[in-house]
Parts: sequence; structure tokens; C-alpha cells
Amino acid sequence: MAHAIDFADVEAARARIEAHVHRTPVLRSRTLDAWARGERQTSCELYFKCENLQRIGAFKIRGAMNAVLALSEEQARLGVVTHSSGNHAQALALAARERGIPCHVVMPTTAPSSKRAAVTGYGATIYDCEPSVSARAAGAQRVCSETGAHFIAPFDSPWVMAGQGTCAWELLEQAPTLEAIITPVGGGGLLSGCSVAAKHISRRIRMFGAEPLGADDTARSKAAGRRLGNDRVDTIADGLLTNVGELTWPIIDELVEAVFTVTDEQIVAAMRVVWERMKVVIEPSAAVPVAAVLSEEFRALGLQRVGVVLSGGNVDLTNLPFS
Repeated sequence: MAHAIDFADVEAARARIEAHVHRTPVLRSRTLDAWARGERQTSCELYFKCENLQRIGAFKIRGAMNAVLALSEEQARLGVVTHSSGNHAQALALAARERGIPCHVVMPTTAPSSKRAAVTGYGATIYDCEPSVSARAAGAQRVCSETGAHFIAPFDSPWVMAGQGTCAWELLEQAPTLEAIITPVGGGGLLSGCSVAAKHISRRIRMFGAEPLGADDTARSKAAGRRLGNDRVDTIADGLLTNVGELTWPIIDELVEAVFTVTDEQIVAAMRVVWERMKVVIEPSAAVPVAAVLSEEFRALGLQRVGVVLSGGNVDLTNLPFS
């Protein structure tokens, strides 16, 4: 079955965006290595790909920049539209500003104030909507009709997926002996893009996703063997509230071995330990794969070298989940 993207799309994305994004560092922590190892006799090494240090504070700039730069002059003329709870909105706003075109963003009223401020700071216009998948989609469709702007999906876009895949390519250049990579999953743009890139570079690498128990549609989809959605979501990880996409799901279904779920309590604990032990600011969504690799379920795999994508660091400092 042909998928929405292949490695050639990731190659094209990397060439297109390389001058516009950071090559983010990979950090290590002996403390987290020890906790990931637990009582096992074998070692465990974690390699943290710090997309929280990326432009706009998240990996999303990779896909958004690729999508905006790939538009023809005619497509770009009236600007771009998206719906997003924050990071994709910021990324698209910045990419549009750099290309010199308008950006319109439909955001749920529950989006963190820090992310809303960043979106307007990059020059985009925000349109409020109710915090539901259907309201976001309907709002974006309305704005597209009113403005004639081009819609850029937050994850279910081949351009976006290919751009996100450059993250795994970089990670494997920086840590070429990895046995596995784990990323958070909401809509699946990051996980699908990274899976295409990583599996092309090393067919033996194992790909995993991690998501909150309160928004676990991808894990349930893997168990059922078909794409399922969430009737309702309830998690602190505000960047992972969307359902896995129509384009991202077939790639995840084929290339991703498993999707681990973690509770909000585990997410907060993982976020705190990264802040305290690594001195690195991450947001709750980025803490989800950290919580997964520290779990007994993941530990049972016996992996020794694991890449963990820290997807973002855009935190509302007035509303931290720990004291």
C-alpha cells in the first residue's frame, strides 16, 4: 500500500527547510538512564532529541515551514489557515511571516495563554472556537471560505508529515546506534514522519509512540487494527488532544510497533524530573514519551539505546502542574 509520504518527501523537506530550522541537540542523563534501567542488569541509554529548543519551542516548525515554503505563489497569495491548540499555530504563523503572507488560526478557547500570545506575536489573526475537534475543523473551513486562504492541516498533510520526519533523520545522524525511537502522538504527524525516515535509514530500528491515557485513540487503534477516534479527551497534555489522522494512521499502523499510554500523574512526574535533573524546560506533551520509557511496560522490552523526542517546551509558567 502506498503511503502519503516516502523518504524522498523527507529528503525534499530537509533541503527546503534546512536554512530555516535549528539542528537541535541531543542530551543525555545518567539519572534517567538509571531509572529507565530499573532492576535490569543490562544498561539503558536514553538520547533526548531536544525539539523544545527548536524555533517556536517545538518540532512543529519543521512541518509548518515545509508546507508554507512548498506553496506556489498562487497558493500562497491569500495566506494560510489552520486550527491548532498552540504549537502548530505558532509554527505556521512564523513560517507565514517569513514568507510574507497572512496567517489565520482557529484556536480553542482553552488553549494556553502563553501559546495564544506567541501566535499573535508572530503576526497571525486568531479566531476563537469551542474546544472540540469538530468546532476546530468547522472554524477553519469558515475562515478558508471567508479569506480564500490555503488550509495547512496541523498533522494530516504530506508536507507537514515530511517536515516532521527530518527530526528522526537528524537524531540518527547524532546517535547512529539507536535501537529504537519513541515520540509523542496526537494527530500522528511527528510519529508517522519519523517512522518513514527512521525505517528508511535503518530497517531494524523499532518505532514506538506514547500518548496520554485520557486521549488514547492511537493505542486503541493499534489494538483494534483500525483507526478509532476519541469521544472525549481529558489530559494535561494539551498538544495531544487530536485524533490520529487519516493519512498518518496507515503509516503508524504499518511501521510503529506499539503505542504506550501514560496517566496524567506519570506525565507530571516525568515533566518534573526532566526539569529538575536535566535542567531542561519541557511541556506536558513532551513529557509523555519520557513517562513511557520510565514505565515497567517499556522497561520489559529490554532496549539498551533509545531515542526520545522531547517535542516542545511551551509552558504556561503561571499554571505549572507542580509546585
